[in-house]
Amino acid sequence: MSARRPTRAEIDLAALRHNFQEVRNTVGDDCDILAVVKADAYGHGVAGVAPALAEAGASIFGVALVEEGVELRRLGIDQPILVLGSAFPGQENDLLEYRLTPVIYDLDCARRLDGLARNAETGIDYHLKVDTGMGRLGFRVELLDEVLAILKQLKNLNMVGLMSHLAVADEPERPLTSVQYQAFVEVVARVEQHGFNPRYRHIANSAGIYSRALSGCNLVRPGICLYGGLTGGPYAEEFTPQPVMHFISEVAQLKIVPPGGGVSYGHRFVASRRSRIAAIPVGYADGYNRLLTNRGDVLIHGHRAPIAGTVCMDWILVDVTDLPEVQIGDRVTLLGRDGNEFISAEEWADKVSSITYEVFCGISKRVPRVYVDPAASM
Repeated sequence: MSARRPTRAEIDLAALRHNFQEVRNTVGDDCDILAVVKADAYGHGVAGVAPALAEAGASIFGVALVEEGVELRRLGIDQPILVLGSAFPGQENDLLEYRLTPVIYDLDCARRLDGLARNAETGIDYHLKVDTGMGRLGFRVELLDEVLAILKQLKNLNMVGLMSHLAVADEPERPLTSVQYQAFVEVVARVEQHGFNPRYRHIANSAGIYSRALSGCNLVRPGICLYGGLTGGPYAEEFTPQPVMHFISEVAQLKIVPPGGGVSYGHRFVASRRSRIAAIPVGYADGYNRLLTNRGDVLIHGHRAPIAGTVCMDWILVDVTDLPEVQIGDRVTLLGRDGNEFISAEEWADKVSSITYEVFCGISKRVPRVYVDPAASM
């Protein structure tokens, strides 16, 4: 196919590297960085993002699924890959074939992996996950001594990492994060008492990196902050991310609607004046949330223009009456910056009662990711 519709997600690799360097500046050179690229690099496209992060200095990559780890290897990523969701039954051989490191959070998985390694006459490295307060995955702290005694008997497994996960690090006023950090310090000591010496000790996600000192940890797991999330609030002075994704389209049609005329499904927008309406080829099938009906804005020529009426599967309509210079083919920014105006993922999320993660991950596969690197052209 030689040409596509103009709707696309432009991924700024220079901004990605800037955000990675922000993390590096915060944690220092003695702490390794695990770049989380699960869910197709939070919707940014792992094929372009992972090589850029590897070049920037990521020590390890984190994925949710074995399938995602396999994809990274096929892309040529050679760094260790941690499978945060571990391996489900039947996926164990892929761990060996593609040199993936599982997280172990239940003993059935540990025993399966030990048996696989024994039969293959090899060893399997893993990270042990302990639940210090998230209440999701991981061994409960009160069962840790029993678990460690069993793991000690699984001679074909090698604990190279010890981890936990923070539940409310993005709410720094809540005491749970401090409680979890203290529990993790005690977990590290107990693991060492049982004769294990994991190379990596890690608990901090993006918010955790900026919310507490990381004493005792030598690895951090930035995710959303790499992609320009985690802005404002308590992090504004410590972290100055640059937006990595710009969700872009173009004006496809312009139409005059008379006073009293309605547009789009349900006529949820009725013109109160002679209105100039632009049709943009993007819709909820692309990840432009239907809840932005009559609530969202786009940017054209550095100015805001409101959504007019219902967001359709493939189209949105925009009121450009106050922007008479708008013409067919003009660039439309749905998410990102145009001149002095900026539509952030946080703004979008607030309008649809969601979170930035869902905004990024919701940009669908039919929207091509186009990688741009302003620094490379200088």
